[in-house]
Amino acid sequence: MAFSDRLLEAWYKGHPLLALLSPLEALYRRIVRGKRQRFLAGEGRIYRAPVPVLVVGNITVGGTGKTPLILFLVEHFRQRGLKVGVVSRGYGARPPQLPWRVRADQPAAHAGDEPLLIVQRSGVPLMIDPDRSRAVRALLEAEPLDLILCDDGLQHYRLARDLELVLIDAARGLGNRRCLPAGPLREPVERLGEVDALLYNGALADRDDGYAFTLQPTALVNLRSGERRPLDHFPAGQALHAVAGIGNPQRFFDTLRTLGWAPVEHPFADHAVFSGEALAFVPSLPLVMTEKDAVKCRSFAGDDWWYLAVDAQPSPAFVSWLDERLARLLPDSRQP
Repeated sequence: MAFSDRLLEAWYKGHPLLALLSPLEALYRRIVRGKRQRFLAGEGRIYRAPVPVLVVGNITVGGTGKTPLILFLVEHFRQRGLKVGVVSRGYGARPPQLPWRVRADQPAAHAGDEPLLIVQRSGVPLMIDPDRSRAVRALLEAEPLDLILCDDGLQHYRLARDLELVLIDAARGLGNRRCLPAGPLREPVERLGEVDALLYNGALADRDDGYAFTLQPTALVNLRSGERRPLDHFPAGQALHAVAGIGNPQRFFDTLRTLGWAPVEHPFADHAVFSGEALAFVPSLPLVMTEKDAVKCRSFAGDDWWYLAVDAQPSPAFVSWLDERLARLLPDSRQP
């Protein structure tokens, strides 16, 4: 088990040695609280865009389903007649310059896996830059937009925002509820009381403090041909190699089991770089991966390599709440 995996296990299952990290955690808390307080006081360079900015983020390290929710929001707002753009840090991307406009035909090494997935799925205008404020400016210069979605920008306090949506893994929760490096939190738990809405990925019903949303598998898509097949393409009990380089690989493997298959698990680090050699597993079986991983593997994919397409399905209560808030931000926005 890699060190990062052992650390995640300690954060979420507990380990007495984490107490040794308490002094570093205290220092980290002071730093992030100071950044938050300066933002609330309006100190420093804070850019406010001329259109509403909605941040989709989390306070925990690791994946919580932000990319599928971004795709849901893009389509939801488009159905209301709005022109939507997305900005992202572009984690792991090495573009020729910054800010960088992501196009569907670019390599993942330039665009980043998650931004490329979003553009290939939706065609939405998307700009990457670790400086989200600069990315928003560049996107607005390139496109007439009504609304900006900021992917994973909750702690980027140089960008003003109109709504903050925070995602939490319903199964893992907040772990030991401690901040880095003693726990998985990027900000103290109290920060959740200041956001506009909490969404629990994997929850079956809304909670007192937030809304439910699920990731619904929709199809198997062949990496080489793009052919879509229904979820009964593989028979019940089918053995297959399962590849996941995401924040919580186990969630993907569990999903494959709920579909009736028998995955041989191959977890990789989040945003892992793949090669044909690394995925040449024995014995020879169909290979199924996440869509996020697939954008990096098409050039060397085998004939029987597939990704599982999933769509975010937030609760009706969240959709109603979102439309109400949207009407306040954009009174002239069209409703369905």
